[in-house]
Amino acid sequence: MAAEVAGDEPHGLTLLRDWIAQDRQPPMGTTLGFRLVEAERGRAVFEGTPDRSVYNPLGGVHGGYAATLLDSACGVAVASALGEGMGHTTLELKVSYLRGLSERSGTVRAEGRLVSLGRRVAFSEARLTDGDGRLCATATSTLLVFEAAHGRPGTFQQ
Repeated sequence: MAAEVAGDEPHGLTLLRDWIAQDRQPPMGTTLGFRLVEAERGRAVFEGTPDRSVYNPLGGVHGGYAATLLDSACGVAVASALGEGMGHTTLELKVSYLRGLSERSGTVRAEGRLVSLGRRVAFSEARLTDGDGRLCATATSTLLVFEAAHGRPGTFQQ
């Protein structure tokens, strides 16, 4: 893994902060109406406001919406600690749903935190809260860490 000198900002974090400053968002965030709003080493926060476009046939927000926010927060928390030339991809995501979401949930917030980063595997966790700060879902994630080839999935695109 590209080593980082203590105190230096990891390359992944630099890219994430640039995205936020330039109001750049991943295409999926645009499609589902959520955005990266905070990033620091080992931590990432996404926010979105669910509406009827993400409802399931039963009339509530589809669980995939929450899972996507949680997966994004877990993955970007890992990315924020990676050096130049490194990438990652989710190997496993476990989501626990505690409270349903609807268009009345307000702005939801998925906060991811890096738990452990090794040479080949990273572990992270995330919490999803609604507009009133109530816990709606949690996730844990295992991610593969690898040397990234330009254009390979899991590689930051400049």
